Amino acid sequence: MTDKLVIALAQMTQSVGDLKANADAMLEWRARATGADLIVYPELQLIGYPPEDLILKPAMMVQANYQLDRLAQETADGGPAMLVGTVVAAQGVLFNVVALLENGAVTQIRQKRELPNYGTFDEKRLFAPGPLPAPIDFKGVKIGVPICEDIWFPFVTAHLQAQGAEILISPNGSPFEVDKDDRRLNVVAGTRIRETGLPLAYLNRVGGQDELVFDGASFVMNADLSIAHQMPDWDEALVMTHWEKRSGQWICLPGERHALDERPTDIYNAMVLGLRDYVNRNRFPGVVLGLSGGIDSALSAAVAVDALGADRVWCVMMPSRFTSQDSLDDAVACARMLGVRYDSIAIEPAVGAFDAMLGDVFDGRARDLTEENIQSRIRGVTLMAMSNKFGHMLLTTGNKSEMSVGYATIYGDMAGGYSVLKDVYKTTVFDLCRWRNENVPSLGVGLGPDGPVMPDRVITKPPSAELRDNQRDDDSLPPYEILDPILYGLVEEELSVDQLVERGFEKDVVARIERLLYIAEYKRRQAPPGVKIGIRNFGRDRRYPITNAFRTI
Repeated sequence: MTDKLVIALAQMTQSVGDLKANADAMLEWRARATGADLIVYPELQLIGYPPEDLILKPAMMVQANYQLDRLAQETADGGPAMLVGTVVAAQGVLFNVVALLENGAVTQIRQKRELPNYGTFDEKRLFAPGPLPAPIDFKGVKIGVPICEDIWFPFVTAHLQAQGAEILISPNGSPFEVDKDDRRLNVVAGTRIRETGLPLAYLNRVGGQDELVFDGASFVMNADLSIAHQMPDWDEALVMTHWEKRSGQWICLPGERHALDERPTDIYNAMVLGLRDYVNRNRFPGVVLGLSGGIDSALSAAVAVDALGADRVWCVMMPSRFTSQDSLDDAVACARMLGVRYDSIAIEPAVGAFDAMLGDVFDGRARDLTEENIQSRIRGVTLMAMSNKFGHMLLTTGNKSEMSVGYATIYGDMAGGYSVLKDVYKTTVFDLCRWRNENVPSLGVGLGPDGPVMPDRVITKPPSAELRDNQRDDDSLPPYEILDPILYGLVEEELSVDQLVERGFEKDVVARIERLLYIAEYKRRQAPPGVKIGIRNFGRDRRYPITNAFRTI
């Protein structure tokens, strides 16, 4: 039995399904953890998280077992033991586990008990719940290992404490959401520590995986609720935590404490990291997007440059007869400030061709939304042609406010491979643009401009799709400062019309927005993936039937 331990926490990124690369990276990080007794990795680090139905392939389990054995054999060198997140099969079911590797072998395995099955999580579809776990005995020290969701409820940690656990180490795969840092510290760690009287090391991963972004922000909190270590958000990091047993209580000695991003810095960095990893891991040479002179495309372009560098971002203005001179000038200015390639391709020849093609069929009918949507679809076809020809992924630029009410054209401005604004309401778009013009994101250092990324007029002028003369968004929608709180109540909070009326909103307005929200579901089903920012994104978090007659009024 020892009264001192050195535990290395590896806040790493991952590659879902590339087990060899994940194992190689774990060994590289272990080699850096000189002097550690144990190195801990995030939840399912060997497999990647979330694996979704990929984990159901038998060949995946063959590789997982092989790579776990390979990692175990490496621990015969006398270096740090390894606590590895992986999947094991037993009695015909799969378990989400951590495995202790030491002295050349897999010596102990603990299974995850609490399986999240809400929002972004579908673990009950894939895994069976394990029994209440016993502590791991490591060098005579009883270490409890609640895996991610296990610390959101009291049952596992209470059982570990009753079984004599002295330290809690929690490997996580916890995606970013706004304000989640506080929930992790106060609701989870603080509550579990108060209940058990045990110190806790909370380890999370970093990186983007489809719509999810993992922000890291790992920490160690002692039994007195003092934070001994606060690891950075958004970046990989390896920290050596030093533990001592004093008067029968294990404590972690103080170490580095990094400041975590506040809003909207955290939102911006989440978008940068999500886009960067999506583009790079899917091996796109870069992105192409329509730069309209409006605020959404300007912000999307800025995020792309901060994520990938100006040389990998291609912006295209596609003016029509309704495009204002201000928009033309602002698009050029924005492209110059970002340093990207910029082309202008007029869509009037294609608009004229469609007018001629459809003239006989449309004869006698007034111009309406149909002709507006044709313009948008021509732009979508143009950008997709460039994507096909040159290989760049098409980045869509619509925001959550628009997608909520269907203010987007399917097969038009919705066309593309990824959307960084998918979970960002319009009022937040304004906040992010103002912030980025005054700040440089930590993830964009050396890639994006050190100064402003768009002209002030892009932020101050009234938003418009410019698909007809003198068009403004508030011609057909409430002002965004009214629309967005209504949408937040309907989407994130699942409030009824009457509940929002009690907050002071007009009943007719709320009822209309609720109707628009429901009837646009079919569009959202066909929208590209995008970075999850809030608590209820359109996609993994919110799954409504398309055919749906329910209304709250």
